[in-house]
Amino acid sequence: MSAAAADAARARAQRLLHGPVARTLLVLAVPNLVVMLAQAAANFLESYYVGLIGVDALAGAALVFPVVMLMQMMSAGGIGGGISSAVARALGAGDAARAEALAQHAVVIALALGLVFTVAAVGGGPWLYRAMGGRDTALAAALTYSNAIFSGATLLWLLNAFASVLRGSGNMRLPAVVLAGGVGVLVVASPVLIFGVGPLPGFGIAGAGAALVLYYALGCVVLGRTLLRGDGGVRLRFDRPLQRGHFADILGVGGIAVVNNVNSNLSVVAATALVAPFGVPALAGFGLGMRLEYLQVPLVFGFGTAMVAMIGMNVGAGQFARARRIAWTGALMAAAVTELVGLAAAVFPRAWLGLFTQDADALAAGATYLRHVGPAYGLFGLGLALYFASQGARRMGWSTLAGFARLLVIAGLGHLLVTRGGGGLDSLSAVLVAAPAVFAALACVPWWPRVADAPLRPLPTGRTA
Repeated sequence: MSAAAADAARARAQRLLHGPVARTLLVLAVPNLVVMLAQAAANFLESYYVGLIGVDALAGAALVFPVVMLMQMMSAGGIGGGISSAVARALGAGDAARAEALAQHAVVIALALGLVFTVAAVGGGPWLYRAMGGRDTALAAALTYSNAIFSGATLLWLLNAFASVLRGSGNMRLPAVVLAGGVGVLVVASPVLIFGVGPLPGFGIAGAGAALVLYYALGCVVLGRTLLRGDGGVRLRFDRPLQRGHFADILGVGGIAVVNNVNSNLSVVAATALVAPFGVPALAGFGLGMRLEYLQVPLVFGFGTAMVAMIGMNVGAGQFARARRIAWTGALMAAAVTELVGLAAAVFPRAWLGLFTQDADALAAGATYLRHVGPAYGLFGLGLALYFASQGARRMGWSTLAGFARLLVIAGLGHLLVTRGGGGLDSLSAVLVAAPAVFAALACVPWWPRVADAPLRPLPTGRTA
């Protein structure tokens, strides 16, 4: 690592450990928010292009979308959060060598999990999408889209592992520049690969998946090169023996966070399965509504990644009271932003839905969803931000319970009301309002003063209890 890079790393650490909480959070969060907004715009464009193919393609994409988001959330917010937390705590304790070793272990984990996702999605996709209600042309579109995306799953896992190592050091800017810049690739590549241009034939919905894989590959090249050179704050080296303790440090947070990611996506899968019997237009409309809810995840991720780095570094340095203050400040910021989005969607649902389809039944179903669920987005944002705070502190118990409770409300109560009670889309929407309220209430528990007064004692390895 050059002297300039080392000086920049020390300056970032000092800002995270001693800078004003709100201002530092915003400085760290803004680059991530820019990335998330850019990726949301790319997601919107992809949905728009897929909608031009037809309602069946849109319904197929709705079936695959929760699974793609599961992979993205696991690689960036789940295991990625574990990587950032471990690196931040190591640097907060002044152990740069441990941070470098953790980066190497992060790459090994990413390679293994990327391969698992490729095998599972290609082999189990037909069963999963049928179980979610996919039939005929919608199922065929789902399988085509899924196979194209998951063929490059390892590249996404590597991309997010590289970015998470850098974020753990407090370097938010470089991952933001690379990931946001890559969205420009999608803006051009998606329509070209979907519809074709000149002598290049269009590949339909498979082209949308191929464009994402291209985006992952280019991002890996840039971030990987930076880490190998040590220019981003942590140097990636492959000359250290693998150690169980380093895997445990990452997976002790990331493994539990993955359970939360699975619970979150199973909640959407359960809701999607409950909507499917109402027909393809209802599935497409509710899918567009739930996609807007999913977009709150990357929005909160902007604050959450900053919280993981700040809280992790402060916990590593033994500054526990400051870590708690960071948690509440970041959570309230995230709740305010997501609530604004939810209220706008509830008041003007067709401003979002009409961008993707003009099918009357799909519009009606999506509007029902947004009018009911939109005002609860702030609760979802609050609970999700505190989940990120728990990653930084390595206290994942209550956030995991909160995720289980949300799934239980949707799958259990939703099943009773819709399938046994004869309820319609209004009943399902009411259940989807109750779920984030329960989620937020439980996620708050470890950060209330009396509970949070329990010390976060550093362990001999630099980890925290």
